[in-house]
Formats: sequence, C-alpha cells, structure tokens
Amino acid sequence: MRRPHRLPPLALAACALPAIAVALATSPASAQKIENPIAVFSGLDKITGRIIRFEAGIDETVQFGALQLTARVCYTRPPTESPNTTSFIEVDELSLDGALARTFTGWIYANSPGLNAIEHPVYDIWLVDCLSAPAAAIAEEDRGPDRDGSIAEHPLPPPRPAL
Repeated sequence: MRRPHRLPPLALAACALPAIAVALATSPASAQKIENPIAVFSGLDKITGRIIRFEAGIDETVQFGALQLTARVCYTRPPTESPNTTSFIEVDELSLDGALARTFTGWIYANSPGLNAIEHPVYDIWLVDCLSAPAAAIAEEDRGPDRDGSIAEHPLPPPRPAL
C-alpha cells in the first residue's frame, strides 16, 4: 500500500498565508454608525390595548405610563448598508409612593424587539427608529415654505352624478 505524499508544515504555511491575505483584503469593512439625536419608540399599554408612538431626545427622560425612559444613544447605519437601528436606554418605574426603581438598562434593537425586551406586566416598549430631526420639523419641511396646511388649499372633490 502506498502512503500519500505529505507537505512539510512550513510549505503548508507558505501556501495558506497568501489565501488568508486575499480573504482579509476582500472582506467588507465594518459599517459606520450614524449617531442620531432622537430615538423613536412605540409603547403598548396592555390594560387599554393602546399603542402610542413617541420620541425621546438623547439624554432626555420621557414618561410612558408609570415608566420613565431615557435614551442615551441611538445609532443607525448609512442607507447603503443593511439596516441596523440600536439604542442604549435606561427605564425606571415610578411607584405609587414616588420612588424610582430601575427596571431595565441595556441595548435594544429595532429589527428584533424581543431580543432584549423590557419586562413589565403593564407596559411594553420597543425601538422603532432613530431620527436626525424631530418628526414635527420633518413634516414642516415636507409641507414646503408656501403652504400653511389650511383646509382652503384642499378643496372637496367635485360631486359625482347620481345614478
């Protein structure tokens, strides 16, 4: 029986190094994070079944029911990259006697809200998006400088003939 020919370890390393260098040179660079000043959340009140969408500025505390939420950072990726919206938040619960108790501190992800969910018996909060400006300012820009949004600019459609 004939034994297969084996390369010495040094020859194997010499063959493997160029392959590794090519693989590292062609691997995609890590995407740049875009830091945004506004985090957009949705909150569910499990008692009433209402979902409310709200914005929180970075380092600004907003209240949703008995919960006080503070967003510390909100990152997105450039439009040319795959979407990945993340935020680091702190959530405190306000008790009936006025004391605050920390219920959650950590990262939450818009594309998988259940990964690090805020565990609360009455409220659910999840990250929706990050904005570079408040939604009201964006809506104002979309209306244009010459429009005031009055009803007079939006007339009713003409009546249809009765059949």
